[in-house]
Amino acid sequence: MNRRRVVRVPASSANLGPGFDAFAAALALYMELDVEETGTFAVETDLQIATDRRNLAVRGFERLHPPDRFTFRISSDIPLTGGLGTSAAAYVAGLMAADHIFELDADLLKLASDLEGHPDNVAAALYGGFVVCADGRATRFDIPAGLEAVLVVPREAVRTKEARAALPATVPMADAIFNIGHASLLMIGLQRGDWDLVSRGLADRLHQPHRAHLYPRSAHLVGRARELGALGATMSGAGPTVLVWCHLEQTAGVVAALRRESEGWADVMRAPFEPMGADVRDL
Repeated sequence: MNRRRVVRVPASSANLGPGFDAFAAALALYMELDVEETGTFAVETDLQIATDRRNLAVRGFERLHPPDRFTFRISSDIPLTGGLGTSAAAYVAGLMAADHIFELDADLLKLASDLEGHPDNVAAALYGGFVVCADGRATRFDIPAGLEAVLVVPREAVRTKEARAALPATVPMADAIFNIGHASLLMIGLQRGDWDLVSRGLADRLHQPHRAHLYPRSAHLVGRARELGALGATMSGAGPTVLVWCHLEQTAGVVAALRRESEGWADVMRAPFEPMGADVRDL
């Protein structure tokens, strides 16, 4: 029988406010990669993505084994642009498929981080829940009960390269101290399920203010999130998607308010935080 694996990988949101390139969370939107040894190379998908060896899932697979004899079938409900970890999910899916088929026991976090360029999204995609990345390693912890996520996904994308270029080479000491303090508040709040600390801990001075001119409506929404009934909001990765943080009891009202605020320029999606990371099935 032909070797075949199906890998399911969640979306992810990185930075989470003050945790630039260090914090991330998995979200309940998924990419699915079906890899089958058919004897010929092919990529089959309805998505607007590469269908040759430039495909990111294929590139992930190829880091561990030549893809020549395999067919890659790809589906996803993760928006392709906007900062929701689509590239990380694709790399993780390809790597995990090859690792499982050939029983390699590879260091998937390191390999995926090398491909992606940073570890936060790939760590969340691999492990689920919340992750903190440092020293090439990721520490995972559970999602506190009652915490929910809502996404505001603009219909116009911003290139990640452009968002990266907007960041300064150096930052004032006061801003670095501000982010250390608020990142610590956020982590303590998430561990305790303390919504006041979570709300206070979402503030950032290292990346969001410098990118606000690239997506002014998203930035304005981040600033108004508490007025709309949420705990707060953060830019998802490099943006322009907004991750709105809610307590369970707030979510319905926040969703209604966000739909009014974003009418005509963005879509609102409920996407719970996802406790499970990538998984693979043998068919």
